[in-house]
Amino acid sequence: MATRLGLTLPQMKQYDLGRDVTDVARAAEAIGYDSLWVFERALFPDPPTQGLYGIEGLAWPDGYRGVADPLVTLTLAAAVTERAALGTSVLVAPLHGPFQLAKALASLDAASGGRVVAGLGTGWSLDEYAAASARPFEERGQVLDEVIAVCRAVWGPDPVVYDGTLTNIASAVVGPKPARPIPILLAANTGKARRRLVDHADGWMPIGMGVEQLAAQWRQLQDLAAERGRTEPLRTVLRTNPRYTAKGYEGADRQPFQGGVEQIVADLVAHAEVGLDEIFLDLQSSVRDAQELKDVAAEVYEAARAAGV
Repeated sequence: MATRLGLTLPQMKQYDLGRDVTDVARAAEAIGYDSLWVFERALFPDPPTQGLYGIEGLAWPDGYRGVADPLVTLTLAAAVTERAALGTSVLVAPLHGPFQLAKALASLDAASGGRVVAGLGTGWSLDEYAAASARPFEERGQVLDEVIAVCRAVWGPDPVVYDGTLTNIASAVVGPKPARPIPILLAANTGKARRRLVDHADGWMPIGMGVEQLAAQWRQLQDLAAERGRTEPLRTVLRTNPRYTAKGYEGADRQPFQGGVEQIVADLVAHAEVGLDEIFLDLQSSVRDAQELKDVAAEVYEAARAAGV
């Protein structure tokens, strides 16, 4: 069975939100992509108080100066597509009120006919937490736990009852309900996060950093699931961030998913052999505009399918 392939939607400042999101969403579904994805960046500190991902000295991409809201972006895509799944990779869960987030995701799933995939994470930006989170950064894990629990409660049968730290629902009817149970995927890069994933989530959402590392992490997660008695399979979706260059990329130190279409597809083939369910590509930061994004996405898709991905 072929690996499912997905594509991220254009959210960064160089794109026209009202025009390019719907244009790319329609084109991606017509090309054959199985899913459409968004990410979340709430703000751009200027000057930055942290490097990108919290790494000292690593610059924030200029495109992050204006990243469109992920759920608004997915709603635009949902309105012009019929088949493609609509995923978040990831929503920074503690930046949202648990109840409001659960209701928004349920509404989008109901409106789209059951196509939402909720990829959630805790984030890393202290500035985003200062601006948007109701709880401090140090409590991000506990907040994510509550978001997951509130989502399960709100998406379940009425009456909804929940008693938590951030959310208290005495007894209420909450609708609309999702068209089907919305899968929750987590990145899970630490031991505690992996246990949360195995015990409370539906799947794993790693980032492509090389085949050997990915395969080792997948084995560790499967072993942990067996140890903790999980019987349900883990859904797996790999996020890749290719740096596309029309001339390709040369050099012994080349990192995964960098270069022209031929090299990107070669990397896709290698990563697909790990055996994950789905791989999606975020090409938006390395192309000039929506037209080039569509053109490269079409070329990659055709070449990947021809290569057996």
